[in-house]
Amino acid sequence: MVEILVLYYSAGGAVRRMAELIAEGVERVPEAQARLRTVPKISSGFDKEISSIPESGPPYCNNHDLEACSGLALGSPTRFGNMAAPLKAFLDATGPLWLKGTLAGKPACVFTSTGALHGGQESTLLSMMLPLLHHGMLIVGLPYTNSELNATRSGGTPYGASHFGGIADDLAISDAERALCVAQGKRLAEIAVKLGA
Repeated sequence: MVEILVLYYSAGGAVRRMAELIAEGVERVPEAQARLRTVPKISSGFDKEISSIPESGPPYCNNHDLEACSGLALGSPTRFGNMAAPLKAFLDATGPLWLKGTLAGKPACVFTSTGALHGGQESTLLSMMLPLLHHGMLIVGLPYTNSELNATRSGGTPYGASHFGGIADDLAISDAERALCVAQGKRLAEIAVKLGA
């Protein structure tokens, strides 16, 4: 049984829902199971102290979760065309795993949600791949054999699943976006099984 880590940061809930759909896709592969994890919000120093335990949802990720996984799905909302600071801060602290080559050879994919349709989905996905490439991970995209890539009028890219949530983050995940999230999780799990990771 391979375990796929679905690691995300979500501010408004859309990325969390995408993570759940990707996990659903992982679970459709008989030899695979998903492990959902998140990262804490970063304190600005002006707000209340951040709890070391989430109030609800999946637990916070740690390096053991990365060591134990056979594949990684990484998700973040877009912040000025890049991943959100909490996820970047978590990845910045994975240097000890990089030194050991812990993630080298494991498959990985990325996903995002934006407030504007052209708010940097592709640049965010590409920038999220950079630390994964430095770790030696194998990037898994979404091929155009997924017909939803040609049909979507909202999110969805060959670089990874995406969602257009609107400025108020109030737009539901579309049918095409949903299908692409599930397909991405399933594809990642299938590749991890084939690699025997």
